[in-house]
This record gives sequence, C-alpha cells and structure tokens, in this order.
Amino acid sequence: MVADNEIKTKISPFSVRPGEIKVFDGKDGYVSMAQITSKINQGVITDIHFRIIDYINKYEFLTSRQLFQLLEMDNVEIKNQDKLNKKLEQLVKTKILTRYYFKSHEGEGVYRIYCMEKMGKYLLRSREEECKWQPTDNTKPVDMIKKKLAGNQLVINYLRKVSATSGIKLKPEIIDKNLNKAFKPIACITLKYGNQDISFAFECIRREMGWEDSLVKRMNQWKSFYSNFVPGDSGFMKLPQLVFLCEDNKHMAEVFKVLVMNNLANFLNQRFFYTTDLAQNDESLTKSFYEFVEEEGKYKIKNLESKLLA
Repeated sequence: MVADNEIKTKISPFSVRPGEIKVFDGKDGYVSMAQITSKINQGVITDIHFRIIDYINKYEFLTSRQLFQLLEMDNVEIKNQDKLNKKLEQLVKTKILTRYYFKSHEGEGVYRIYCMEKMGKYLLRSREEECKWQPTDNTKPVDMIKKKLAGNQLVINYLRKVSATSGIKLKPEIIDKNLNKAFKPIACITLKYGNQDISFAFECIRREMGWEDSLVKRMNQWKSFYSNFVPGDSGFMKLPQLVFLCEDNKHMAEVFKVLVMNNLANFLNQRFFYTTDLAQNDESLTKSFYEFVEEEGKYKIKNLESKLLA
C-alpha cells in the first residue's frame, strides 16, 4: 500500500465533482442465510470478515484502503491490499456488504466504497451486536457519502498519527438549545494534554450545490450551542474547538469568506481552525491546522504548529 506521504495528488479523492453520480457495483439476486451459514461453517467466512463487517457498521462508508489501515492498527494479519480485496469480494457476493463507485464528466472514480447490506445486519444481530443500518442509508447522495469518507479518513489518521488521541465520537449529537434541535458534526476527537481533555469538533464542508447556505445554517446552530453552553451539554465539560475540514486550500478561503460575509467568522471570542483532506496525509499532523488572522486591515491565512498533534 502506498504510504500517505507518497500520495502525489493535488485534488482530494473526497472532493465533490460537478455532475458526479453514485454507481451501484454490488451484486443483484438472492442469497439465503443458509448459504451464508454454510460458508461460515466451511471457514470461507472467518473472523477477519466479521472484523470488516464491524468496521463498516461503525464507520458506515469505507474504502478498501481505509479498511486496510484499520486492520493494520488492530494488528489483524492480512498480507496486502489484494488479499483484503478478495475478502471484500466474498462479502459483496454474499450480499453481506455492498459496493459503489463515483462517476463524473471527468471519468470513473479510482476507488470503491463499501457499506452494509441486509445480510450483514442479520449477522451482527445474531451476535447480539447493535446495528442501526437501514436500507435507505445506502441511498444517501454523493456529497453526504464523501463527507463521511473524508471524516473517516481524518479519524483514522488521528488514531494512527496523534499519540494524544484519547477518544473518538463519530457524528456526535449536539443540541441547538434555541431550536431544541440536534445536529451532528462529522466527528469529535478528544486529545489528552497532561490532566486535561481537549476536544475538537470537525465540520466537514464539501462544495455541493448550496453549500454556502448550509454552512450559514450550521454556524447559527453552533452559535446557539456556544451561547447557551453549560458544562455537561452534549457530553462536553468544556466547549469544543471547532475545526473546518475543507476540500483544499482554496476551499478554506471560500469557507472563511462565507463566515465573514455573514458575521460568523468569530463569535463569543471563539477561534476557528481550518484544515484540508490532503493535510491529513502528512507524516505528522503538527502543521495540519490553519487560522485566518487580520494584519493591516487584511485577512491572511496562517499555518499553525501544534505539538499536541504529534
């Protein structure tokens, strides 16, 4: 597998492209539970397959590369990406998992995404494991899936590269008290600094149609949460640090401009940080955060260095 810092692309694979669609690449037809049980009894479907199903259940959408990284971290013996792809093919053929790829005017995407199928849910429940998957989850649009993939890659890289990582919450529920309505950032990552826990809430922003209006709406929800915060709200004892996960460097500036134009770039003396998908590929994440600062009446982007992210 190519190392993160050897990836040369200048465009994130999780960026939204004009006219992009999701294409089904799974298997049609019927597979019975008796057929699957037979494959388990024969040793065709093993504990490694169940570990893969668990990851999909937790992360919702994953690429085979992301799955390989998760297996590596858990010290699961799997020799290479090709071996993993064969196991994924077995899970797709038995309709335990299904598969999609993205296609746009620029051509077919270079990777496949894997998600749960109904047989996977039955297997997990037979082991008394919680699985909230519904068939409609696989109908999510391209931008929502790419947000999840980008957020999952960020989480995986924090687990792999940031030694202070002490807690991960995927799509944590935050309460907007003004509207008494919940909203969910892509992830919340807690880092341990001495005896302190420092939480970062990540909002994944993509350039889907109408993203600017969606960002303004979401920031007003954050403003409500910050304004009414008391320790213990949404599981936080202290306010989390908000970070925007953007597609690229230009997108960071576009996000900041939307916030400035709507008087949301800085409220309640809160600092906002920015990062990009590709910044997570660096060998170290110590320089993965950016901030916009005002100098001589103009805003400039500043690359921050944090030993906390080592």
